[in-house]
Amino acid sequence: MKHYPLLLLALVLLLGSCSAPKNVAYFQNAQDVIGMTLQNEQPFRLRPKDKINIVVNSTDPMLVQQFNLNATSSTMRPLGSNLSPQTAIGAGTSGNNLILAYTVDEQGDIDFPVLGKIAVEGKTRQEVAAYIRSRLIERDLVKDPIVIVEYVNLGVVVLGEVNRPGRVDVMKDYFTILDAIAACGDLTITGERENVTVFRQVDGEDQSFTINLCDRQDVLSSPAFYLQQNDVVYVSPNNKRKREAHATGNTFNQPAIYISLASLLTTIAVLIFR
Repeated sequence: MKHYPLLLLALVLLLGSCSAPKNVAYFQNAQDVIGMTLQNEQPFRLRPKDKINIVVNSTDPMLVQQFNLNATSSTMRPLGSNLSPQTAIGAGTSGNNLILAYTVDEQGDIDFPVLGKIAVEGKTRQEVAAYIRSRLIERDLVKDPIVIVEYVNLGVVVLGEVNRPGRVDVMKDYFTILDAIAACGDLTITGERENVTVFRQVDGEDQSFTINLCDRQDVLSSPAFYLQQNDVVYVSPNNKRKREAHATGNTFNQPAIYISLASLLTTIAVLIFR
């Protein structure tokens, strides 16, 4: 009977090591926030160095040809050139296909054919398209034009404990942190879901936001729920992952070691006090 406390201690350690962690599942309080008012959607707004593709269509292809960049355009410059805001970006391994894009300059403008300088910084792609369309109609250059503006180089970076870390290209107007995580194959099991950080630069100042993916309300109300171009999402490793990455291996901190030690101590105690 006197050995029961030691046996009970070993059993508690064993059961404790087998208990399921509570910080793995996402949105654990989802039922508590049903009906919660969501924040306004935050679309991407153009910034200097962003690249956009602009296509003008109408019933007269010859009439709109002057407004569309093409591979033979004399204004085309290699990627990274400072000579012109119009940039040719190679697509595909052969480099034969080109996506022709306008680069927003440091003043927030693009140089559009015929219309000249157009201020696009702070505008969404729909707003840019609507502005160009109205100018074309106003100057009687094209009747009933259809203007399409697409992003070319927008993206975010996801690092840390995700299955496929790296840069994620953005091809839509609203892109959330959940979109970014899904594009990277979800968090690894060793990713700390309660400590996901988003780094952002706003008007030259660095900002950071911490999001708890286990808390649905914290996710949906975060200023970083809607990502912006060039955001960096970092998923911290949990304590288990940190121990595994220790220079010495730090195997003493593994649960299996504690269980073995508890069993050993119990056996020694039984032998001593028998």
